[in-house]
Amino acid sequence: MSEAVRLFLLQISLIAVVLVLHTYIGLHIIRRTLIFSDLVLDQLAAFGALVGVMVGINYASPVSYVFAFIAVIVGAFLLAVLNPRSRAIPREAVIGILYAMALVVSLLLTDKIKNGQALVEKTLSGYLLWVNGSLVAVTAGVYIILIVFHYCLRHRFITLAESPGALKNEKLWDFLLFTTQGIVTVLIVPIAGVLLAYAFLMIPAAIATLFTKKWIPAVALGWTVGFGACLLGLFSSYHFSLPYGPTLVLCMGAAFVGAMPLQYVIFRRGRTKKKGLEPCHS
Repeated sequence: MSEAVRLFLLQISLIAVVLVLHTYIGLHIIRRTLIFSDLVLDQLAAFGALVGVMVGINYASPVSYVFAFIAVIVGAFLLAVLNPRSRAIPREAVIGILYAMALVVSLLLTDKIKNGQALVEKTLSGYLLWVNGSLVAVTAGVYIILIVFHYCLRHRFITLAESPGALKNEKLWDFLLFTTQGIVTVLIVPIAGVLLAYAFLMIPAAIATLFTKKWIPAVALGWTVGFGACLLGLFSSYHFSLPYGPTLVLCMGAAFVGAMPLQYVIFRRGRTKKKGLEPCHS
């Protein structure tokens, strides 16, 4: 097996694992309209890694992941507790402010780091060439643990999404959800970048939401379409010598754009059939 084929198979394996949990968490984020929360955590993970670089830690090394994890835990706490009671200030506005702060502080930090501009590009676009068997194995193991965690507590998290205010200690469950989101962010941002990590979370879930409100079918549909789009993105990246992250984002975005008219056609036909089955009244 050639090195190119081996790397391609590793990348496909990593994406297949990543999309399962990202699609599920993305459904929570969309249904609760916390759309930019992942960008906050993605950017904080990048910021933590950049802090590591500033003190002499290699980017994407094991210690770099520790720095990133500390940053996203702080972010998860802020996302959970900063929930304005006033309807005049939507929660999404607070999340947007946190993202802007995380991005700006990252830019200020890179200004003090040698080759900082190249690092900014790397945190945004990722570097899938870092994928190796050990990384896929560790990522798969952590994701499996998190999937089991969410399955065991699925009723609490689904209640959080479908019946706001029904749970006791809602901020604690918010923190656990954002912490889970932060863990997957720490694992994926160094190799996928902030933009692709956000796309993994939002686009497959958004596509699935167009067609079903049921959780399991939505995860299955989001994973299937997202994985197909990523395969197309990887082939395009190899064939046309394009950067991985932006190419995969564009392919998933194109899948979402294509899904919208398809959803309109399917649901319009469904309504037409229902009208045709209605009894006539004289």
